[in-house]
Amino acid sequence: MSSHYETGPAAGEYSVEDDNQLQPEDTLLDRGVDDVLDEGYSPPERPYGRGAFGPGENLDQLLAEEEPDPAARIDVPFDEAEQRRSDASERESEFPQRREVGRGRAGRLVAPDAGFGGDYEDELVASDVGLDGGAASAEEAAMHVIEDED
Repeated sequence: MSSHYETGPAAGEYSVEDDNQLQPEDTLLDRGVDDVLDEGYSPPERPYGRGAFGPGENLDQLLAEEEPDPAARIDVPFDEAEQRRSDASERESEFPQRREVGRGRAGRLVAPDAGFGGDYEDELVASDVGLDGGAASAEEAAMHVIEDED
């Protein structure tokens, strides 16, 4: 049995996979990066989840599976313990701790030996060498600089 997709040299130079990156000479954009892998890649957005694979459960079935939120009761007063718990959670979300995240984003973090050789440090040590030429990964974008209060 053969598939309708050919592979190998007969298939041509273009890939049928949507995760293959176009080379700079194949695009109309010049982003100033020599190697396309330095820039990063964001896959195309597609509908994933409930509606991606055809019809599923209807709305009545989905609503029947839901459980009511006890904190969303209308006209039912909280007792004192519930009120304290509610106030504390609202305070944490509205006023986060000052040292939770720094204002300035860090760039690439590089070990003192630039990643070569054995790691004999007891702690994680790295230096900020600035932002990279391309898109940052989620892990890199999450790194922020927090100033010491000492």
